[in-house]
Amino acid sequence: MHGHSRLNRNMANGEFDVVIVGAGIVGAACADEFAQRGMRVAIVDREFVGGGATAAGMGHIVVMDDSDPQFALTRYSQRLWQSLRAELPSDVEYEACGTIWVAADEEEMNEVRRKNDYYAQRGVPTRILDAGSLAEIEPNLRKGLAGGLLVMEDAVLYPPCAARFLVERARTKGAELRVGPAVVQMGAGCVRLADGAEIKGKILVNAAGAEAPALTPGVGIKKRKGHLVITDRYAGFLRHQLVELGYLKSAHVVSSDSVAFNAQPRKTGQILIGSSRQYGAEHKEVDQEILARMLERAQEYMPGLGRMSAVRTWTGFRAATPDKLPLIGPWPEDASVFLATGHEGLGITTSLATAKILVDQVSGAKPEIPIEPYLPSRAGKEHAHA
Repeated sequence: MHGHSRLNRNMANGEFDVVIVGAGIVGAACADEFAQRGMRVAIVDREFVGGGATAAGMGHIVVMDDSDPQFALTRYSQRLWQSLRAELPSDVEYEACGTIWVAADEEEMNEVRRKNDYYAQRGVPTRILDAGSLAEIEPNLRKGLAGGLLVMEDAVLYPPCAARFLVERARTKGAELRVGPAVVQMGAGCVRLADGAEIKGKILVNAAGAEAPALTPGVGIKKRKGHLVITDRYAGFLRHQLVELGYLKSAHVVSSDSVAFNAQPRKTGQILIGSSRQYGAEHKEVDQEILARMLERAQEYMPGLGRMSAVRTWTGFRAATPDKLPLIGPWPEDASVFLATGHEGLGITTSLATAKILVDQVSGAKPEIPIEPYLPSRAGKEHAHA
């Protein structure tokens, strides 16, 4: 209770430099970064630390190259995770297992070669796998696949515990956590809660993921629903994070539902199976048709998955932007509001870099990477050109 009584005292005195709405991985990273730089921070969430999309996600620390800005953000953040690795507690389950982008045919091998060249030019360690090498390092994949690309430094972790670690670290620097009443309004230096309380801050950070537009109307984010399944323990069955190169085709489909093979080994020996993408699905319930399609797709790549027992199936909502880049920076319509949302499926990966470049903007420090592609003001520019 000590933390709550002190929070209430601070609330009354309006003492916070920063109030962060959302204690998922992005909000947690922002809280940690603001606190590390000596600012007085409050974190507010209606549920618990590491809930929402953070609890629902796969926890893949992956370098992506859909665009140069996406690459810059994912690679910068991956390096930040690597530098933090020694401090992470064991329950975060950080494991540098690598990703294999699996190519089913020669057309997808062309994409392997393109990705390999792109990464090589930018210092990302990779290895092209032919059919034999792929079968050797992942023997439970189906026969007849063309090969793949191994991205060695990609990793996996357990997101809720990673978020908890970041929040706890922020709290050791004086950050304060308020869990319970929902935020009903934020703006003009004030966050209002459902119980009538108000928390004042010079800066308000909307890190509410797919719920961000409810708190900052006009934010161009749509919910994109996803399903995941986790199996019982089958130690050694899967060694790397596997993603079909067809995943890129499915991730780019914005109008219809899509599924793609994506499997992740957990330290427990369990296997996490994805992935699906749905727009316009607002309900949290598992969609049996989508789930069946997703599992069928997974078994096309790893037939042995069909003999495994699943222990849990769940859904989550990704916060998607039209250009597949997050919104990081000042909201043009309210000088007190900053956004840290719209990461879709890359919030776990990019949380640390998001926090760094957001706090750099607030503090006037020079960011490590160009921030223009992620600024919320770009949406207005797009409309102006339309």
